[in-house]
Amino acid sequence: MVSNTGAPVVVGVDGSEIALHAVRAAAREAAYRHRPLRIVQAFIWPLMDVPLGPAPGAPAEGGLRNEAERCVAEAAAEAAEVAPEVAVTGVVVDGAATAVLLAEARDAALTVLGNRGLGGFAGLLLGSVAVQVSAHADSPVLVVGDGSRTDGPVVVGVDGSERSREAVGFAFEEAAWRAAELVAVHAWLYPTPVGPGDILPLVYDLDAFREEEERTLAESVAGWSERYPEVTVRRRPVRGSPARALVAESRSAQLVVVGARGRGALGGLLLGSVSHAVLHHAHAPVAIVRQVGTVSGN
Repeated sequence: MVSNTGAPVVVGVDGSEIALHAVRAAAREAAYRHRPLRIVQAFIWPLMDVPLGPAPGAPAEGGLRNEAERCVAEAAAEAAEVAPEVAVTGVVVDGAATAVLLAEARDAALTVLGNRGLGGFAGLLLGSVAVQVSAHADSPVLVVGDGSRTDGPVVVGVDGSERSREAVGFAFEEAAWRAAELVAVHAWLYPTPVGPGDILPLVYDLDAFREEEERTLAESVAGWSERYPEVTVRRRPVRGSPARALVAESRSAQLVVVGARGRGALGGLLLGSVSHAVLHHAHAPVAIVRQVGTVSGN
């Protein structure tokens, strides 16, 4: 086994095919991190006051509770196929999906979700569960669709803020684990205030402004490049929409990483226009890095 201790990678399941894609991704992430994998089925039916066991005269293995247990067992078997060295546990937890996953995320190294679901995870994306968990989880959140790939670069959105720094560190870590190139995207539309009371000039030098933005990008990745010298970095300064730039880069990516909040053109990154657009439209899995201090190999 890789590890039976430490904060687990948590993955939510509901019996859907998308959830199994999430399980496969979560198993790989657990192997990267040398962490155990915890598979969680949110079981909302006790809140609905409906019978949970088999109907009268039905086989003993019938009923909602048994179906939930089978869902978890199927997911565990799938995880073992992908990463047999990872310690796997599975649980059925009574409660609504969002509340259950947010509680699980408190002690998780990473929380993984499928971008659509059924049952307790109905409407996972574009719905409330993925958005709410991404916005409020106390661990990074990885949202996976059915188009996942294991080649291509890791893409990260950069804006120079502290929250962006956490996302950049997370992305470097992922790129190192995956032996992938890192594409650091810094996009801007125009000069923007960086703090309360900032006054913008009526006239400004666009060339000088671009140089400043390129400097921000270079400085944002420099320290991490020293820490991860094995990672090849391609810097992508873009004058344009940050969301469009990240979505465009996602077409050839195996992962897109964004921070929870930022400044300037990436301000209000979660749940603002940029991260919301990336979650909805990216062609690759999306990692949301929300909490300062989550980038760690510990």
